[in-house]
Amino acid sequence: MSPVWSAVLALVLLAVGTLAVRRLVAGLRVLPAGGPATGAAVSVVVPARDEAASLPTLLASVSRLDPAPAEVVVVDDGSSDGTGELARAGGARVVTLAGPPAGWTGKAWACQQGAEATSGELLLFLDADTVLAPGALGGLLAGHGRGLLSVQPFHAVGPGYEQLSAYPNAVSFLASGAFGAHPERRPMAFGPCLLTTRADYDRAGQHAAARADVLDDVALARAYDRAGLPVRCLAGGDALAMRMYPSGLGQLVEGWSKNVASGASAAAPGASVAATLWVAAHHAVAVGAVLFVVHAARGDAGAHAWVAAALWVLGWLGVALSLRALLRRLGAFAWWTWALFPLTLLAFDLVFLRSALLTLRGSVRWRGRAVATRTPEAGTEDAAC
Repeated sequence: MSPVWSAVLALVLLAVGTLAVRRLVAGLRVLPAGGPATGAAVSVVVPARDEAASLPTLLASVSRLDPAPAEVVVVDDGSSDGTGELARAGGARVVTLAGPPAGWTGKAWACQQGAEATSGELLLFLDADTVLAPGALGGLLAGHGRGLLSVQPFHAVGPGYEQLSAYPNAVSFLASGAFGAHPERRPMAFGPCLLTTRADYDRAGQHAAARADVLDDVALARAYDRAGLPVRCLAGGDALAMRMYPSGLGQLVEGWSKNVASGASAAAPGASVAATLWVAAHHAVAVGAVLFVVHAARGDAGAHAWVAAALWVLGWLGVALSLRALLRRLGAFAWWTWALFPLTLLAFDLVFLRSALLTLRGSVRWRGRAVATRTPEAGTEDAAC
């Protein structure tokens, strides 16, 4: 196939993939930065395992919330880094666990025990690496009616290696199918931030309904759906952020390996197809453009090389600008993550390959525990917070 026709086909694939992805974000709604005060008592539950680096920032942000929560409970899930002491110093009440019983993942057990230790009318589950703006609780209360409200936080990305989360973040966001103009029927939730009334939580079966699932947030959403309760998803925007992997490249690779391996089976089918098409188009442009440059450097780019060059430049710009538009809505990603997108795309490919190999093995490592890539049976390996 001539270089010109190769470029044309890549551009067609890119156009189709880009249009498909635009449909996946057409219904995106952002968490309000504030809302009216309410008299409802809110209990905050934070499952935490070795979260000394992140927890103080979260607790400081919770202390500034207006309205303020009625109580904050940190569930120390067998930490070895002083997480419990830091939680107490930050004003939280601490529930200490030695580990989950057979048949439970670590996070589900921690959330269950935290909920049982609280008394508020509303339950707000937060991951330890999240940070809330002062008006975030008001926005959560304004956005919540009944059922389960889930928020995917804005990704506060540090310099260097953390920027390699660009494609994994984008693909997981798109494949969830939760933000289209017409969200897919399969219910979806994001674990970093979940708000529910205690009555609805009990009706859905509590975290016991998700006790054996690595993706306890998705399993919990499905439990709410089975109970006839609505599940709604929002993006964090300026009100809720998270910094996922501040402790090094190894943590990032382990974390995304776990998330990709576990998330593949939970992704919405239609959204997964669209996201796959989108990624395939980016590969076509990246590989095609690089090969064209190699051939041009050798002097064998063929007839009408200038036409092919213009088409590949157009394709590169198309990928970069569309990726930039999406990433700006998801996190604080640097310019090179989209301008030099083959670099971050290659990082995604390597993590995806590692995740696939670990899935075949049956488990990945996270926070010192083995995490099953399939739902474990009672008495098998458990998942960490």
